[in-house]
Amino acid sequence: MTRLCDFFHYCNKEWGIIMADQKHIVIVGAGFGGVRLAKELVKENVRVTLVDRHNYHLFQPLLYQVSTAVLSSSEIAYPTRQFFKNNPNVNFYMSKALGVDQDRRVLITKHGEISYDYLVLAAGATTNFFGNKSVERNSYAMKTLQEAISLRGHIIHEFERASRKSGPDQREARQRHLNFVIVGGGATGIEMAGALMELIDIFKKEFHTIDFSEVHVTLLEAMGSVLPMVPPDLQQHTIDVLRKKGVDVRLNTAVTEYDGNDLTLNNGEVIPTKTVIWAAGVRAQDFIKDCGGEVDRAGRIIVEENLLVKGSDRVFAIGDCANFQHGDMQRPLPTVAPVATQEALQVKENIMALIAGKTPDQLGKFVYKDLGAMATIGKGEAVMNGPMPVLGFNLKMSGFFAWFAWMLVHLIRLAGKYADFTVSVKWIWNFFFGTRLARIIHSKME
Repeated sequence: MTRLCDFFHYCNKEWGIIMADQKHIVIVGAGFGGVRLAKELVKENVRVTLVDRHNYHLFQPLLYQVSTAVLSSSEIAYPTRQFFKNNPNVNFYMSKALGVDQDRRVLITKHGEISYDYLVLAAGATTNFFGNKSVERNSYAMKTLQEAISLRGHIIHEFERASRKSGPDQREARQRHLNFVIVGGGATGIEMAGALMELIDIFKKEFHTIDFSEVHVTLLEAMGSVLPMVPPDLQQHTIDVLRKKGVDVRLNTAVTEYDGNDLTLNNGEVIPTKTVIWAAGVRAQDFIKDCGGEVDRAGRIIVEENLLVKGSDRVFAIGDCANFQHGDMQRPLPTVAPVATQEALQVKENIMALIAGKTPDQLGKFVYKDLGAMATIGKGEAVMNGPMPVLGFNLKMSGFFAWFAWMLVHLIRLAGKYADFTVSVKWIWNFFFGTRLARIIHSKME
């Protein structure tokens, strides 16, 4: 297989000189961790190749707002090359990663091999269906931009289909179109449930032939609580708010099978529905198991305290695809953006230390600083729980102020001033007027 990006010399375009001593650092994944690491490395005398199967950085926490027509895709996706237009030592390579040959020091991609001096796996995660093939075939996931757009079109389509089936003789068929089931009581499931109820409120004014007493949104959680990252009182507040909005929240309820028409639960109940939204878990991308390291049950590659892949001296892993569990930790670090971005900073320091001649056992150990957790439940409603070291206690909030804090945090993390402006305007407009203009079906009419 032909090696691509196998440069023995690097021509610096800005100064037009040869930089023969530059180490080549390859980063797999243009998510939060990968982009942050690349931004840090542009300051150093190194070559960086950032590899991703998509040509954009995706703000995944707001995918549910694309699927419920709050935002358009361009507002949560940012061209990766735009980040580095003024950094000639960073190259973007669009391809799908397939594995790593650590002996030959190459990343294997769909379009060839890329040699590296140091490699960082920051490939993020994908949906975990926990081996349930029927659910995987027939439900809607929400981890990619394409999935969110497809789900949005499907939800709107279901109301159009239901509007064409009037009369008592078609009630059963109509019910399948108007039952919406969300599986998973984490942040994604909670946020999706609240946003979907608000979209339905808009549809009440537009679909004149639908009896909206027939519309049902159900949230299923296999455990005994939702939002495990917040205290019990905020968990209960979240449930209370959703139920007040009309969501049927069911705890200790798991899915056993789904054929695209009927959803079967562990208690034997069958829910007729055409829409099951799966937000119940994540796992590492499939190729991570072929990267030369040990992986856990979720496919995440196990890393040492210095974030090197176990058994390697030049391959690191960060973010959702890495299993970091050391000291007295009861479980691996969560798959959230702050973990990935903090790990990126440590990996940058460790790579530069290796280049300077230090050995792996001399590298800095990663220590995660918990920034807390938050989730929005709808307009003017959210929960947040975060450490306040200066004050010496956790800050717990719910309601409007938590929702406002949630908005600020997410606006700060968005890429590009255009997105900051348009998203803030749409949020304000939606808050006061309930306007959602992204209700466009792109698929062909059935």
